[in-house]
Amino acid sequence: MRVLVQRVSSAHVSVDGQIVGAIEPEGQGLLALVGVTHTDDSATAQRMAEKLWQLRILDDQLSAADVGAPILVVSQFTLYADTAKGRRPSWNAAAPGPVAEPLVDEFAEALRRLGATVATGRFGAHMQVELVNDGPVTVLLEL
Repeated sequence: MRVLVQRVSSAHVSVDGQIVGAIEPEGQGLLALVGVTHTDDSATAQRMAEKLWQLRILDDQLSAADVGAPILVVSQFTLYADTAKGRRPSWNAAAPGPVAEPLVDEFAEALRRLGATVATGRFGAHMQVELVNDGPVTVLLEL
């Protein structure tokens, strides 16, 4: 599992012109773009949620857990693009939808169990993500 995390002052995701998930933190929040690979499982989703929740990338080296920062979770299989050969990325390392969707859902639910306020995109949909990256701060998490 790969999670590209951006510290944001606001973020929302739309499908067909309708906002399906949004966070408007009083301070800072996190946008988590989540990619799933073939070897990921429920334990991976749980560990990654814990890592993100405790990640100290907010002001004053605080974590989302420290300040209750909201998190917008958006699936993004393109995080597993292989661009080593040619001009067309290969998506072979990305798990197929029937495998990836429940794991993205488990990741979001694990964050909720940890105490996070979580909004989500819509798996498999063509989404438009708008955000204000604060810093900018962008970090790639992998296990």
